[in-house]
Amino acid sequence: MSGPLTATDHPGPTDSLIHARGLTKRFGSFTAVDAIDFDVAPGEAFGFLGPNGAGKTTAMRMIACVSPVTAGTLTVLGLDPALDGPRIRARLGVVPQEDTLDMELTVAENLSIYGRYFDLPRALIRQRTRELLEFVQLTERANHQVEPLSGGMKRRLTIARSLVNEPDLLLLDEPTTGLDPQARHLLWDRLYRLKLKGVTLVLTTHYMDEAEQLCDRLVVMDKARIVAEGSPRELIARYSTREVLEMRFQPGLQETLDGQLHGLGERVERLPDRVLVYVDDGEAAAVAAHERGLRPESVLVRRSSLEDVFLRLTGRSLVD
Repeated sequence: MSGPLTATDHPGPTDSLIHARGLTKRFGSFTAVDAIDFDVAPGEAFGFLGPNGAGKTTAMRMIACVSPVTAGTLTVLGLDPALDGPRIRARLGVVPQEDTLDMELTVAENLSIYGRYFDLPRALIRQRTRELLEFVQLTERANHQVEPLSGGMKRRLTIARSLVNEPDLLLLDEPTTGLDPQARHLLWDRLYRLKLKGVTLVLTTHYMDEAEQLCDRLVVMDKARIVAEGSPRELIARYSTREVLEMRFQPGLQETLDGQLHGLGERVERLPDRVLVYVDDGEAAAVAAHERGLRPESVLVRRSSLEDVFLRLTGRSLVD
């Protein structure tokens, strides 16, 4: 497999694992995915970033060959989902948004029974079960029931199960939703290791930090359409500034600051709970704000993120 793409690379249909042009999904009069174009190359970690309801999961279901395409073209692993769904699914690993583990079975049994769906030899299933449980750090839980496991452990087991058939392509729908920070970071580490092994990852997320950590390249989706595409660093450089000054004021005070905020940075965004000032030097902007007589209750200088990209593109926060 080839290595991950650089920010300026764009795969074409001949070397893409996934190739979509004008991809559309409608449910009656409702358009869930509206004529989107994208490609995913071998060895790449590719993301769909956007809020809930943006069309990310619907796009993933079409890629996974469980939801038919309404219009446009889509090839997965060089095959047509409408004609070759079973062949494609045999080469996919899928981590759904909700865990679908069998709670009455042990951790190891969840993997071994899933392996039988692919007609793998029993000896090979036993070998892969041992290897995958070690990979997701669940070896000591092999003979434990699934039901009492923590959310993070269940998520890691779901990922291990998706790898039983050694897939060419791993699809992950909101892989860390609902997990605590420690569990999220452990899961990110496992996914990063898969990427280093050359596994192609496609994930949906509404977490900006997750997209920045895992994705070589991503598309930003809003209201069923793609509004931007590139690497996380490329998107931040294109649509935001190097730093952001965040200021929180007492309730009711923010509405009185118009004249004092003007010209403080390249752009000023007002959110219900804070003011964001987009600048190259946040500390200098904080000093300038103080000199103008601004007295926020709290001040934070941080680097720009994909959250700022989304705010710039859509006028609203990524998580409403």
